[in-house]
Amino acid sequence: MNGRDKYAIIVAGGKGLRMGGDIPKQFMLLENRPVLMHAIQAFYGYDSTIRIFLVLPHEQKEYWEKLCAEYAFSVPHQTVLGGATRFHSVKNGLAAIEQSLHDKEHNALIGVHDGVRPLVDRELIAAVYDLADSDIAAFPAIPVVDSMRKLTADRQTTFSVDRSEYFLVQTPQVFKADALFAAYRQDYDSRFTDDVSVVEASGICRPVRVEGRRENIKITTLADLTLAQALMQCRI
Repeated sequence: MNGRDKYAIIVAGGKGLRMGGDIPKQFMLLENRPVLMHAIQAFYGYDSTIRIFLVLPHEQKEYWEKLCAEYAFSVPHQTVLGGATRFHSVKNGLAAIEQSLHDKEHNALIGVHDGVRPLVDRELIAAVYDLADSDIAAFPAIPVVDSMRKLTADRQTTFSVDRSEYFLVQTPQVFKADALFAAYRQDYDSRFTDDVSVVEASGICRPVRVEGRRENIKITTLADLTLAQALMQCRI
């Protein structure tokens, strides 16, 4: 990789409703530390010079600061307030990055990662940043292994689809800065489910796929948290 500066936007806007409790899922404990800290640490472990921007809802900022003090979490990062949707939260993160960039650095690389994917490994992070560096945009994805069926228009019946034509998309998704800044100048569309969909809709490029990791799970339920715990134990 050349000398491009690297940035990471960690999006952590979940309220934990599917976890069945009052603590947002990104703050649930995993191996005796909040989930979110594992995600941030992975990027710092990949490259200690990376600049990390953590996007949080306003009402969670103070709680996060207390957690950082309680767990002596010292990985450098800047907190940015989130928006009404994931799209707007990432846009706020991009605005904070753009303020810190000099014009000559607009060819930096920016990765966007879900704060509730704590098991992302350094090798996957490196692979996505490296591919975005040689191309424009890259994302990890894994093949679908289960059988799939699609609802018909009446939402009552289903029909089989070819699972080989589908992939499950993960994060981090990494882009050259100029491309991501330009893509996020679009108006919000409810079909924007991730950053790849935003960039594709802009027509700037077609992001390329990196082989993802099965263990790079997104924690949305208590069962996911239990699985993550088991996977982390396997790493030790």
